[in-house]
Amino acid sequence: MKFLIVLAFIGILFALASAGHAMLREGRDGKPKTDRMARALTWRIGLSVALFLCILIGYQLGWIQPTGLPLSP
Repeated sequence: MKFLIVLAFIGILFALASAGHAMLREGRDGKPKTDRMARALTWRIGLSVALFLCILIGYQLGWIQPTGLPLSP
């Protein structure tokens, strides 16, 4: 499960970097703009939602256990 979470974070960061690169590079020198930035941001949103759902499902199935400070002494 940890591998899946790390892989999703890497994919999200890659999509965000790709969108930033497309935003900075496209439409210069008279070249027409493409929809690369929009597609990259769509991938980022999709991966983020999928990661959130995987975390929720993993918690419900008991694969992920909450840690931290206890609520009662």
